[in-house]
Amino acid sequence: MQATIAATSKIPVTQPTSEPARPPIRFRGRSFMATVLAPIPPVADWLGDLDALNRRAPNFFAGRPVILDLAGLRLTREDLNGLLADLAMRHIAILGIEGASPALLGLGMPPALSGGRAAGEVAAPGETAPPEPAAKEMARSLILDTPVRSGQTVLHLEGDVTVLGAVASGAEVIAGGSIHVYGALRGRAIAGAAGNPAARIWCRKFEPELVAIDGLYRAADDLDPAFRGQAVEVRLLEDAIKLNLFERG
Repeated sequence: MQATIAATSKIPVTQPTSEPARPPIRFRGRSFMATVLAPIPPVADWLGDLDALNRRAPNFFAGRPVILDLAGLRLTREDLNGLLADLAMRHIAILGIEGASPALLGLGMPPALSGGRAAGEVAAPGETAPPEPAAKEMARSLILDTPVRSGQTVLHLEGDVTVLGAVASGAEVIAGGSIHVYGALRGRAIAGAAGNPAARIWCRKFEPELVAIDGLYRAADDLDPAFRGQAVEVRLLEDAIKLNLFERG
């Protein structure tokens, strides 16, 4: 009788390596405030009016996202390319286009937008008022007794703006002179918008989306987080925005 001997061998078992699970891609909705430009025919004359506005307030579009509303205009693709080039020459950044035929848009164009919620009219700066010296002198400083709510734009190019309350996120204060905020600054503050590098911004609680003086601006991501929530003065020094702490009164 033959004995059969079965040989067994050990097969090494490879354990799966455990890698940390990557978080899933998340999508979030977020709303931002933008200015809508709606050209009217003839477009060449409208661009001339835009140039006049820029001469009155050269920093009006500084750091400001703009939506181009083409509803009611009949443009070819070549016309739209020319209009976008004309606006780029004026340092106007187009965030998106609404009211345009899909055939006009494509690669290299700002995206099509729709369904925007109106946030009120933004007055054009620098309109000449009738000569009333006493009234004009009184209007050099604008004092707001109530907070500036989200979606509001306060535009005062004749002097300083003082807000006795807060400036909410999504709100905007534009002054020809300095800006004083007695509460929290959470929106955008643009001082010296009429060409005044000596303008300053003061606030009791510094949490802005953007600050700007005389066309130089810094967004929230570019600001030192050590100043967040503090009483802060913003000024220009050697063509750069500087932040300083000051004592709360």
